[in-house]
Amino acid sequence: MITASSQPAPPPPALPAPTYSVRSARAEDAAELAELSRPFVRSGALRERSVPLYAAQAADFLVAQAPGGPIEGSVGLRVYPAAPGEGRGPVGVLYNFCVAGHRQGSGVGAGLLRAALAMAHARSLGALFAATTGGGGLFLRYGFAPTTTRRAPSAWVRTLDPRRNARILTKSL
Repeated sequence: MITASSQPAPPPPALPAPTYSVRSARAEDAAELAELSRPFVRSGALRERSVPLYAAQAADFLVAQAPGGPIEGSVGLRVYPAAPGEGRGPVGVLYNFCVAGHRQGSGVGAGLLRAALAMAHARSLGALFAATTGGGGLFLRYGFAPTTTRRAPSAWVRTLDPRRNARILTKSL
């Protein structure tokens, strides 16, 4: 004879806690940031930046890092004030967004993007812009949409390399 058990169903598996934390970069992270970006530079997805440039711009960057481990992802957020006559407030540009190959698909990029969005909100930015040579799937999942360079900060647009054929995305905040 078979009897049914009245034991409750097991709880669903808990989502694993992130194995990294997101923090602001420091000037001493510059060599590691350059190393992290190197595969993306070789593929044409990112522009090469020197270690001294990373050190000088460290305040722009958020990094994802496992406890006691290497930096596994980074994103820069540069603020552009409204230009005279543009009729808008300050906006931000996300740049040099990269995640180590072995961490792609693990949530590191999403964690960095959420932190960058929180930082942009805290700074009262009106919008964020990004340029990507890829599909931009992560950006699109977080509400970014394709746009034209006309809506982006002109000082940033002048720095874009037209040979890279980057897709411009934006998100209103």
